[in-house]
Amino acid sequence: MPDECLKARERRLRDPNFAAHYFRGSGLDVGGGSDGLGKQEWPHMTACRTWDMPDGDAQMLATIPAEAYDFVHSSHCLEHMVDPVEALAHWCRVCKPGGYITVLVPDEDMYEQGVFPSTFNGDHKWTFTPHKAPSWSPRSINVLSLLQRLGPGLEVIKVESIHGSYDWQAAERHDQTGGAAECAIEIILRKRPPHEIRDGGRFAAWHPVAP
Repeated sequence: MPDECLKARERRLRDPNFAAHYFRGSGLDVGGGSDGLGKQEWPHMTACRTWDMPDGDAQMLATIPAEAYDFVHSSHCLEHMVDPVEALAHWCRVCKPGGYITVLVPDEDMYEQGVFPSTFNGDHKWTFTPHKAPSWSPRSINVLSLLQRLGPGLEVIKVESIHGSYDWQAAERHDQTGGAAECAIEIILRKRPPHEIRDGGRFAAWHPVAP
């Protein structure tokens, strides 16, 4: 699925949160390849390292210490991981408290379109749906259930089906990512600082919290 990160840029520019919050400081782009976030300019992004196959296993990020980056981004990499739960946990591990993790995965109905193994990308090990039951896919991951498994250390900012450019009336089955469609689910998480986990939430400065 080439150029999906570049394709997402135009949409993300319309949401001021990406520039102001999600892509702020020094970041890590997991699986970015030649279409990495680091090739883009964002006003508060000071640096962005691309982690790809020559760097090692993207599931473990074994050589990266905890809390090394202000933000983490990954576009269409999680579906290639042997264990997406473990992979996403490590991607969150290397993000600093208060930082954001932004992940794009293909939506199984828009991309695989009822067929698995995928006919459009044979390396896809999983399919993803925001939330539905049952799924036609034998390897379906429900995103909301996945996020619940990651524990209390993450604040879910957004789980969105990116379907604005998708042609649901297409006359024949084909890979729509070859055109303008993203066919994706965008997940945005915020890593909670320890005091938010302790207090059970994020509060404004005036709100009393436990000592």
